[in-house]
Amino acid sequence: MNPIVQAICAGQPAPFRGEEASAIAKQPLDGPARITPTGVAGDAQADRKHHGGPDMALHLYPLDHMAFWRGELGDHPLLAEPGSFGSNIAVHGQDEMQVHIGDRFRLGTALIEVSQPRQPCWKIAHRFGEPKMVRRIVQTARCGWYFRVLEEGTAQAGDVLQCVQQGQGTMTVARCFGAIWGHPRQDRADTLRAIVALPALADKLRGQVADILAGR
Repeated sequence: MNPIVQAICAGQPAPFRGEEASAIAKQPLDGPARITPTGVAGDAQADRKHHGGPDMALHLYPLDHMAFWRGELGDHPLLAEPGSFGSNIAVHGQDEMQVHIGDRFRLGTALIEVSQPRQPCWKIAHRFGEPKMVRRIVQTARCGWYFRVLEEGTAQAGDVLQCVQQGQGTMTVARCFGAIWGHPRQDRADTLRAIVALPALADKLRGQVADILAGR
């Protein structure tokens, strides 16, 4: 079943840690939002070196993971916010084991494509006040993922996130994340070679994986 969008979220850079700024605190938007090749209209990223751009235009972090995090963090107030992990799209019923690199979805009238897993960074741990969160994301592959926008459109809460085409192969977001950032397995090199060959993989990540394979 295609999930229903619970919220489309956006944020602007704000003071985060001393002189550091971040737009990780995404809030639900009222009414239709424009979905563009650079993301949700009105959304921004403070660190353009590591976030944003066409291959990371939209971020989805599954709402189903909030139950896991309540088991880890207790009744943390941020877990009630749909954009608490810096995500733009909030849905139930979809996770990293089900979604593949290259899967295409209709989000409202926009067409979007899964481009890569999200690499966890210190900002998540700082936002929640729990230093172990990044390690737990790596251990469990509860990472979320990014989309690129193939066709502009509009979307809002209540729309269906409809899968219209599965990516080539069987490379789930979870398998891709585990091979790159998780615990190495005996078949890691074979998996990394399969990842590099994915047509829909984000170019920057493709280069990083190629460097791993080359021992750089």
